[in-house]
Amino acid sequence: MRTSSFRGDTGKALIGHRGPTGARPGWRGRAGVFAVTAALLSAGTLLGAGPASAAPAAIRLTSSSCPGVIRQGQVSGCVTELQNLLNAHGAGLVVDGSFGAKTLYAVREYQSSTAIAVDGLVGPRTKAKLYATGDSAPPPIKLTSSSCPANVVRGNKGGCITELQRLLRHFGYSIDVDGDFGPATDSAVRDFQSTHGLSVDGQVGTNTKRELYDTDESPSTALDLRSTSCPSNIVEGQSGGCVATLQALLNGKGQHLDVDGQFGPLTLAAVRAFQSSAGLSVDGEVGPNTKSALYANISTGGGSGAPAPVNLNSGSCPGNIVKGQRGGCVTELQSLLNHHGADLAVDGDFGPLTDSAVRDFQAEKGLSVDGQVGPNTKAALYGAVTPPSSPAPGGGYGKILDVAAAEVGTVEGSARANSYGSAVGLSLSTSNYAWCATFVSWVAKQTGASSYRNSYVVGWVKQARAGNYHLSVTTNPQPGDIVAFDWNGGNDYTGGHEHMGIVRTVSGGSGFTTVEGNTGNPNGGSDGVYVKSRSTNSGYDVLFIRVR
Repeated sequence: MRTSSFRGDTGKALIGHRGPTGARPGWRGRAGVFAVTAALLSAGTLLGAGPASAAPAAIRLTSSSCPGVIRQGQVSGCVTELQNLLNAHGAGLVVDGSFGAKTLYAVREYQSSTAIAVDGLVGPRTKAKLYATGDSAPPPIKLTSSSCPANVVRGNKGGCITELQRLLRHFGYSIDVDGDFGPATDSAVRDFQSTHGLSVDGQVGTNTKRELYDTDESPSTALDLRSTSCPSNIVEGQSGGCVATLQALLNGKGQHLDVDGQFGPLTLAAVRAFQSSAGLSVDGEVGPNTKSALYANISTGGGSGAPAPVNLNSGSCPGNIVKGQRGGCVTELQSLLNHHGADLAVDGDFGPLTDSAVRDFQAEKGLSVDGQVGPNTKAALYGAVTPPSSPAPGGGYGKILDVAAAEVGTVEGSARANSYGSAVGLSLSTSNYAWCATFVSWVAKQTGASSYRNSYVVGWVKQARAGNYHLSVTTNPQPGDIVAFDWNGGNDYTGGHEHMGIVRTVSGGSGFTTVEGNTGNPNGGSDGVYVKSRSTNSGYDVLFIRVR
């Protein structure tokens, strides 16, 4: 299972991994979370669950048999058709006719990539776009498989191109997924190569494939506009991670852009407006002077252009945080709201959507619905996510999954995420190092299942192989086991290309799901703790660790 398709937690200070700090691009998008409920952990989703029933027969979305707006929670042939269409655009959904969390993510991702309002609702515009962009793309084929050419080039057609286009869209390129390597795909490949410091030849070879698959563990908005990874002058028509960072920075200066990685007319207008307000030459080009001004007085704590999060209860935050305010207190507020199920862009700007999310949260918690984040609202926001002040709850092996799953949605750089470092004696922001093993250590500490703590994946692997600290290697994974990944193979779990998490479900075949820290948000946006779908048959090394 050796390949170089995936890279691990590179790009941050590699505490938890070996190797130097380096740039680590990834994928863009709005921050978003989903709540893990007891239903997700029910017997029906865990090991040994029976096969799913057949999906309802597909019904064309525009027919009178389908509702005007298809939304999460519905089960029907209309949803079957929706899932088929999304899969034609590279979503990779299980077609079961049930509009669940994964289908919602796929809808939002599609809407974002095709410049439709990202609301997760499949209304007339989304339906029309799904059909207009084609529904007959060949099934995707992994680029690193023997079925794909060593160099994928313009003029190629087929499933390898479907996969290529799907990956490019993860990085913000607004291209159709039609399985045809035409001019638009060629342009996106060349821009991607330029943005990621690769040879710009339009050929998708080994290095380009590796970068395309490096979509976990970091959003592309971690790119610094002043680095060599971004063009000297960022101009209208460009797309990708550098543009997403630009948009986030502009939002931090008072603009209200969708962070979609597309430098279109609205972004151009925002650039010109910023240049005018900063006393710069108003040419719409983001060159050295404009970049310098964008970064002035901004702390890029989360790498997204938003101010670094500040604990709401600290003396640095107002007693009442209200609409119109900006800064690290709002960054923290948005992260906490997302943990409780909101779907906000974490940009440090208390705008209308944040105000709405605050009011929804207050109503849900039985608080006074005034949109002001005062002492009671702050206490409720931290009620489910602040580090416990009492001793670790214990519960041993049986509680590992429960404790890990309860953290899903915690956003990197937030006070909650930063608290995980206490397990290994670190007080660093999670924005500054690779913290997947730290998260596992924190879970182990909370449950008391093992006394081992280490911020390096290889440390956990070595102790399991040696049978120390109640750890052992298993080939029969169960929910609650630990899983380690060696993205570049070799089965040595060293070199900075490794990752780890907690097993959540096992399908009985090669597939399984996990709860992982320092991993990509399924809905795009900042890294954090999220549920991921993995496989033992995906070209990278996997080791399961039993804690008993």
